[in-house]
Amino acid sequence: MPLTRTLGHRHINAIGFGCMGLSAGYGPALPKEQSARLLNEALDLGYDFFDTASVYGMGGNERLISEAIGHRRDEFFIASKCVASFEDDKLILDGSPEAIKSQCEGSLKRLGTDRIDLYYMHRLDFNVPIEESISALAELKADGKILGIGVSEMSADTLRRALATHPITAIQSEYSLWTRNPELGVLEACKQLGIAFVAFSPVARGFFTDAPPDPDSFSSKDIRRNMPRFERDNFERNLELRKLVLCIAKDMNIELSQLALAWVLAQGDNLFAIPGTTKSKHLRLNFEALDVELPGDVVRSLSEAFSPSAVAGRRYGQQGRMTTDTETFAFEA
Repeated sequence: MPLTRTLGHRHINAIGFGCMGLSAGYGPALPKEQSARLLNEALDLGYDFFDTASVYGMGGNERLISEAIGHRRDEFFIASKCVASFEDDKLILDGSPEAIKSQCEGSLKRLGTDRIDLYYMHRLDFNVPIEESISALAELKADGKILGIGVSEMSADTLRRALATHPITAIQSEYSLWTRNPELGVLEACKQLGIAFVAFSPVARGFFTDAPPDPDSFSSKDIRRNMPRFERDNFERNLELRKLVLCIAKDMNIELSQLALAWVLAQGDNLFAIPGTTKSKHLRLNFEALDVELPGDVVRSLSEAFSPSAVAGRRYGQQGRMTTDTETFAFEA
């Protein structure tokens, strides 16, 4: 029976669908017809948690969800995000109350819904106090336009400041075997404060799949081209670490992606994972990871094999690091 957990006002499956890759991030957008089929297939499989953002595909990802599965709105929990936008291909962060409320109205219209189950600040706007941004979200919640407030890629200290202004449903950050920064404070803070943690890129942007990506084949629009871990020398070193994890997966007769997802969910009963995919096969395998239970010794072995200092390369380049508020390890300084 699939693993379910409480996220805000609903009890949902612990593995959701990260929808970004259907519209942006890893190359050209998937044709709408294929995306629509995949989204409906996800619902038919049992997915009930979909994650999007206003910035994905410049609003196109939200419109896609509305057009493809909007008629099945009561079957799923939808999360979206504000603050981030693009102007002339440059990332803009605006956490002002006016921008947050305006972006929410836009998301509601594109999603074709009267409420967003979980609405995140996509990033911290360092020029606007977090208290002001959260207060704007609290007003949206009081109006019934959003049902839960979230933050993304923020530190434990910032999370506590946000919580002091209004209850926080969840924090979303990158977390996987090779990205362990949330262990520096955020995971413990979430457990202490009763906040859900949603892990994006839990299979490491395709690294923990049956066939790892080839950095030489990345398109010009693939965000991994600017990520140090996918630079050829670092990537080859990380592939050596991957071999041990692959052996464990084979011994357990499960897919590598399922092992990676099960490891994330084993870190606490308040954790969720939102892998993305454009392939029907991976969609099914990811969802079936809900049934994988890892013995404690396997969880420890995996954690040790991919210790933070063993992974080659930072997770973000300089521009990406400037937009996040997450804790960093000493060796990353």
